[in-house]
Amino acid sequence: MKIAILGTRGIPNNYGGFEQLAEYLSVGLVTKGHDVYVYSPHNHSYREKTFKGVNILHQYDPEYKIGTAGQFIYDLNCIRDTRRHSFDIILQLGYTSSSVWSRLFPKSSIVITNMDGLEWKRTKFRNSVKKFIKYAEQLAVKHSDYFVSDSIGIQQYLLDNYQKESTYIAYGAHLFNDNSVDAIMEFSVKAYEYDMLIARLEPENSIETILKGVELSNSKRPFLVIGNHLSKYGNYLKNKFKDPRIHFLGAIYDIYKLDNLRYYSNLYFHGHTVGGTNPSLLEAMASNSLICANDNQFNRSILNEDAYYFTNEKEVRHVLNSVLKTAQNDFMIENNRQKIKHDFAWDTINNQYEALFTRCLKTRTKSAK
Repeated sequence: MKIAILGTRGIPNNYGGFEQLAEYLSVGLVTKGHDVYVYSPHNHSYREKTFKGVNILHQYDPEYKIGTAGQFIYDLNCIRDTRRHSFDIILQLGYTSSSVWSRLFPKSSIVITNMDGLEWKRTKFRNSVKKFIKYAEQLAVKHSDYFVSDSIGIQQYLLDNYQKESTYIAYGAHLFNDNSVDAIMEFSVKAYEYDMLIARLEPENSIETILKGVELSNSKRPFLVIGNHLSKYGNYLKNKFKDPRIHFLGAIYDIYKLDNLRYYSNLYFHGHTVGGTNPSLLEAMASNSLICANDNQFNRSILNEDAYYFTNEKEVRHVLNSVLKTAQNDFMIENNRQKIKHDFAWDTINNQYEALFTRCLKTRTKSAK
């Protein structure tokens, strides 16, 4: 199959979850013999025309000049370029800045959209933006041939609100087995004697609730907050939480350091409330983290009973006061590792996407006869 992937800030990944998916999926599909193209911004740090056998199609992206509006122009450029190729499959990752142009997709290609999370619910957006994102969601539903949901919750949402069936395919992760206590020394912490979270510092990720729980707790362990804090909300958090146990470390992109920090933490807090299968949650599971997660359908559908849960700061306090990473909860850690091995391994995810593409193409071929 000749396959295009668009809707990301390009590969190799230096940004986030969709970029990670695009990288691992595209490389995986190439190894299976498919002809794969990934769209990337013209100013991506990787300037070559191929990456591990994947064709890179650089398109002009003015976001660096004009801000968010540039994302719409970049997506327009990508979609217009798809008309120059004879793609069998176009996989669109997300829809917020692309679905307004979706009528321009070539009719000869099958358009499959990964619907992401419920973006219009994100608290960082003002009401007018939320209304637009909801409209963009409707356009994506209207102009896509097939859908991918990265969580059972999103799959049910599409069925309930649009009467649209979708294929559930989660993100993937690699099991982490390269632990070394030396990797955490620079952070002035001791193995299993600190708690932590890794997230974008945004209200819907429960950062404030978790840190209030830290303040209320009797724990003497350091609490590491990893995520870019050079923002309005980041400054708000730093000014509000002066507790000496709380350490804002900023963004860390070295995956080896992140995996080791997760591995040697006592408790790893995952506060995401919006979206589907979150890549950072899978990475925590793959890194032997003992997880305490916000209690919602997205997190429970992945973790089941193999995590502690919270809904407010008092419950965070209780977990911090009462839970230590010991042999008693090793079964939770091992159960989560087995989920990564069997359900969320990248080979599994790649196989699921390939199977979906094949089914869609066969269905179109049959209907054309």
